Amino acid sequence: FVLQSNGLRPSFITPSGHVWKESREGGTTGGELVELSLRDRALSAALEPLTPLKDRITLLQGLSGRIAYSDHSANHGALGCYSARGVHGQTIDSALAAALPAVFPHVLLGLGANGSEAINYAHSALAANKPLPTICSPSLAFRSLFGSVDGGGKAEFDRQTNLLDFLADDVKRSAAALPASERGKLESYAEAFESLYARQREIGDLQSIIRRHAPDLGEKRTTTTSSLVLEAQFEIATAALIAGLTNVVTLTSGSGHQRFGQYPELGAADLHNLGHGGSIAGKTKEESFILIHQIHTRLIAEMAQKLSNIPEGNGSMLDNTLIVFMSDSGDGHHPRLYSWPIVLIGDLGGRLKRGGRYLEFPAYGQNNHATIGSLYATLLQAAGQSCDKFGHDDIKLSDIRQGEPLQDLLA
Repeated sequence: FVLQSNGLRPSFITPSGHVWKESREGGTTGGELVELSLRDRALSAALEPLTPLKDRITLLQGLSGRIAYSDHSANHGALGCYSARGVHGQTIDSALAAALPAVFPHVLLGLGANGSEAINYAHSALAANKPLPTICSPSLAFRSLFGSVDGGGKAEFDRQTNLLDFLADDVKRSAAALPASERGKLESYAEAFESLYARQREIGDLQSIIRRHAPDLGEKRTTTTSSLVLEAQFEIATAALIAGLTNVVTLTSGSGHQRFGQYPELGAADLHNLGHGGSIAGKTKEESFILIHQIHTRLIAEMAQKLSNIPEGNGSMLDNTLIVFMSDSGDGHHPRLYSWPIVLIGDLGGRLKRGGRYLEFPAYGQNNHATIGSLYATLLQAAGQSCDKFGHDDIKLSDIRQGEPLQDLLA
């Protein structure tokens, strides 16, 4: 998942030769599904860096997310399909991580409100009231994932492994001396230590692979320049996927609420101002938004290219990957969320229908309308996890079955 702040306008995912017909509420006016081939259509300027991937891309227009409506970011509601006010359940990225386990079940990296923010809890959640941390420091992210092969970090990794082994044994010995009524708590501690020790052992077994794919970040490892922080996080995330450390990555840009980020090196001291008519370096508001989107879509294209170079099965790693690009603010700085523009790249090894398509779902309130919850249920289904429904219902759509998988996407 790549989650960018400040909104992604419907016009930015509308291909050439088609007009997005916006209703008064902000969503499509149509009552039927519109499907177009991208073969002879150009992507918008915001998505232009993704052009080499056009035959893998599915552009989704018209899925609503009004349940997560907020004045700015939908926060955890963007990936959870629930109210933006609070953490009300597991988000889709966390659910997919549970369905696709790995040494690190879920890697969360990002650029915070500025290049100096080290960590935030803005977008992902393990369960209700259990937000997950996103590491916003490339240095911390690198140490967390690749520290075992990083100079002095190797010695520290070995010490931690030995310590966890000792603690697990020590706690089990202590628990054995306690009466049964008091043993449970210590046994749960022992299980936690054993789990961490097992992960350390798995990492140890992957040392040669991890060393081969560890990214050389240079100055980007310690930078606080926003655009370089974002580049570093994409490189670390891509390397973690290629090294087999994880199967699910969430990359975020911005820290939720009104903390959209800043790129002072580009003349954008505050992206919040951009949403209120501001601009970057003399560009128009639209050109400024396109510039920021292209920073992200260019990095996505580079990630996809690296994955396409890695053989996997009868194809490449990219053939078995899905990249989801969207904004935590839906369709705008001040979102309406009658339509939540989303870009899919890839088909998960054929479990989703092939790309090269633009899909415009029926309008909000129409019988065939669908919400982002339906997309998330579809992704879980494609990942092999049975899912009849995902997310919370929009009470204004009480006559519509919500959150069910989309057959228009499943292969």
